Amino acid sequence: MAQPVADRLNTPALLSSRADQSLLLDIAASDKQLVAVGDQGIVMRSIDQGRSWQQQQTPFSVMLTSVYFADAEHGWLTGHDGLIAATDDGGVGWRTLLDGHQINQLRLQKLQQKMAEIQVLSDAEPDNDLLAEQLDNIAWQAADAEAAVEEGAGVPLLDIWFADAQHGFALGGYGLLLKTGDGGDSWEYWGDRLDNPDNFHLNAMMADHRGYLYIVGEAGLLFRSEDGGDRWSRIDTPYEGSFFGITEFNQQLYLMGLRGHLYRSSGGLEWSPVETGYQVTLLSAVAKADKLVLLGQGGMILQSPDGQTFSQLPSGGRHSLSAGLALNGEYILVGEGGLQTLEVAHE
Repeated sequence: MAQPVADRLNTPALLSSRADQSLLLDIAASDKQLVAVGDQGIVMRSIDQGRSWQQQQTPFSVMLTSVYFADAEHGWLTGHDGLIAATDDGGVGWRTLLDGHQINQLRLQKLQQKMAEIQVLSDAEPDNDLLAEQLDNIAWQAADAEAAVEEGAGVPLLDIWFADAQHGFALGGYGLLLKTGDGGDSWEYWGDRLDNPDNFHLNAMMADHRGYLYIVGEAGLLFRSEDGGDRWSRIDTPYEGSFFGITEFNQQLYLMGLRGHLYRSSGGLEWSPVETGYQVTLLSAVAKADKLVLLGQGGMILQSPDGQTFSQLPSGGRHSLSAGLALNGEYILVGEGGLQTLEVAHE
């Protein structure tokens, strides 16, 4: 007889002496501590600027994909199976806020409500082709949401961002976007506010120096909100492949994605290509006051003093690098090989 598959949403992560060498996908700094997250529910924490790390106990063992702190105590993480979890003690203890089962229900209820509203308008204007098209689209999305409810909690969340300890967003696969206004205690489905009828994956989110919010994703997707995330506009980009990251350096925005594609914009609307000389997929960036560092597959690390000319830094291996941060003259990086520290060369 086949053994039942473990519910990783409710199975605690195993503690391991080699957890710092496991696949880690994101890292965040919060006051005096650093927190990194990754495979099988692993949460690593350092209180000595990254010189030593301790694995924290967590009540879940799904793949963890992102982590974000609004202040020294309050942080959130996302993972596969729709996991959102929170900490209020700087990353020591974590509690589950939401999972994929609940997300599927939120999405279905929101889409059914919207479909009913559009149906009323369409009944009043039966010859309105635009309303008919909107109704067809929302009906398709509602049917897809019904199927997701039946299939279970499989939706992956890929990024999380908070403006403060109360207001934040989580996003991920199949066009999923969620919003909270109470620190994550309750969430609303927000994906219907994006012009994303094909439900392409949403990969990353950030805010620029003006407070404008950006979301990047599959198929060259780029969305921007100028009002804190209530309304979103879709921005045309010169690339139809996936974007995995967006960052700001010297008040210039940078989009990065498959096969080394990198684009720059001064305002976020018009984008021009930046040639790095490499065609390795770029996954994320670390922006300091005087340097922009791009991280990618195969251990790729590209550094630039001006955001225009790049040179490759030695990574010490071929493991892909997912995220990083700059701290005390070093880059602390995470990826396939776990945690890695790289000294910043002084020029």
